[in-house]
Amino acid sequence: MPLLDLPLEELRTYRPDLAAPEDFDDFWAKTLAEARTAGESAAPAEYRTVAGSPLRTVDAYDVRFPGWGGQPVAAWLLLPRRATEPLPAVITYIGYSGGRGLHTENLLWSAAGYAHLIVDSRGQGHDTPDPDPVPSPQYVGGFMTRGIGDPRHHYYRRLMADCVRALDALRAHPAVDPERIVVQGASQGGGLALAVAGLAGDAVAAALVDVPFLSHMRRGAEMATRGPYPEIVHYLGVHHRTDPEQVFRTLGYFDGVHFAPRAAAPALFSVGLMDPSCPPSTVFAAYNRYAAERKDITVWEFGDHGGGRGSQPEEQLRWLDGAGLGAGDAAAG
Repeated sequence: MPLLDLPLEELRTYRPDLAAPEDFDDFWAKTLAEARTAGESAAPAEYRTVAGSPLRTVDAYDVRFPGWGGQPVAAWLLLPRRATEPLPAVITYIGYSGGRGLHTENLLWSAAGYAHLIVDSRGQGHDTPDPDPVPSPQYVGGFMTRGIGDPRHHYYRRLMADCVRALDALRAHPAVDPERIVVQGASQGGGLALAVAGLAGDAVAAALVDVPFLSHMRRGAEMATRGPYPEIVHYLGVHHRTDPEQVFRTLGYFDGVHFAPRAAAPALFSVGLMDPSCPPSTVFAAYNRYAAERKDITVWEFGDHGGGRGSQPEEQLRWLDGAGLGAGDAAAG
């Protein structure tokens, strides 16, 4: 992937004038109120010990919590064994087309002393279906244009509501310190972490936002050479009479550039300057609008959509220590 976006010095000041939909805040206030009301009449969060787990230093739980519409969303909860409680916690949201996977696949955060909730993505992971309330034959493959005609029916309304409800559930867990919960993810997961930081206020202690998807989506559609943004291009190419402005207006309710000014939690972003899926200008568009007093971005000059790959977690752990959110000796109890 060649370097096709803006030079780094321009990216650092790239701040396009992008207006959120006029009812953006009202839309999300009603969405979350609706999701929480539905959750009150649904089964409460359930944590079942993973039988026969081969892990020796981590206690693993198979989780179901009420998400959008009170529908059960799957997750794993990993707790450092014999830890001193309450623990700081990390919630991980998953990249596009992925799910929570196996409970043995993602052990970094529990090894570092954090409670760790790994959230399945409805309709993408294997364990959380997506009962679409208004199925539409109009979308093209993938999730970007599901419900594109109306933000109330768009796929990402349901998924982002799930992500906030995961935070609600974890805050109530007795092993977790509700004042020290970090949201984290890469690609789609980074976009979801950014959305939760903008929606959940001081319930989020920090955000780790890696190579975020779902940000400055119109530019993503115009520039990205690899998915998922090309789904939008394909949709508009097939549905010639569809007004592009209407499409991007719907997507505006789920765009990180509109969540970023509403976020107050300290944040560490990362970006790859040779990213063909999430062009760096789309990342900087959100980062430069992010409203927290403390924010940093790790720039991987020759990074593609993998960003810093295995080097980024060490950056994150050190950054959390510096932000006063390290796990310290929690896992040594």
